[in-house]
Amino acid sequence: MRDVRDALFVARNSDDKLISRPLSPHLQVYRWPLSMALSISHRVTGVGLAIGTLLMTWWLVAAAVSDDAFAQVQWFLGTPLGILLLLGWSAALFFHFFTGLRHLAWDAGYGFDKPWYERSGWAVIAATIVATLLLWIIGFAVW
Repeated sequence: MRDVRDALFVARNSDDKLISRPLSPHLQVYRWPLSMALSISHRVTGVGLAIGTLLMTWWLVAAAVSDDAFAQVQWFLGTPLGILLLLGWSAALFFHFFTGLRHLAWDAGYGFDKPWYERSGWAVIAATIVATLLLWIIGFAVW
């Protein structure tokens, strides 16, 4: 053996013969299944919703404090950054809602077959996009 690291990849099988252990797959080799990506995204959007709720709390507190404070928050929310934050918050809200419904179906014992969890994953993504677009289209139409 050339190196100590080489010794770490050698093992014995049940016949007591030396064999090379395989390397574990890593992110460059392993392809994420859709369910895994959605599960991680569900957690990330939960954090994003908490941060977005702070933004909404700022808006409500400013409305209760004074007209000037409310005007400042309204100005910020009207900037491109504010609109982007609101768009992300609403998309995260819908995504988190639809993945939550998917998990409720799983808790009830439905949707564990591979075709169904693949379809339900894509349905979550499609529903999130459609619901977010509808909300923003209706919001701009009313505004």
